[in-house]
Amino acid sequence: MSDSIILGIESSCDDTSAAVIRGNTILSNVAASQEIHRLYGGVVPELASRAHQQNIIPVVAQALRQANIQQKEISAVGFTRG
Repeated sequence: MSDSIILGIESSCDDTSAAVIRGNTILSNVAASQEIHRLYGGVVPELASRAHQQNIIPVVAQALRQANIQQKEISAVGFTRG
């Protein structure tokens, strides 16, 4: 039996990130940074939220491409909450 493939998604602050792992092997790790916060000297939650909405689909798609897997191969998804 092969190792499960897990998609991890992180968006708790100002970066939108996705990674794909199989067992103990990282197949991909993609992050989109939000440079707009530099103008304000810190993270602005409303701007971060909007940027996550724009970035999440492309970031996950890129992580899947880099890992050379299809969405249907994912066994589980881990994500930040709150």
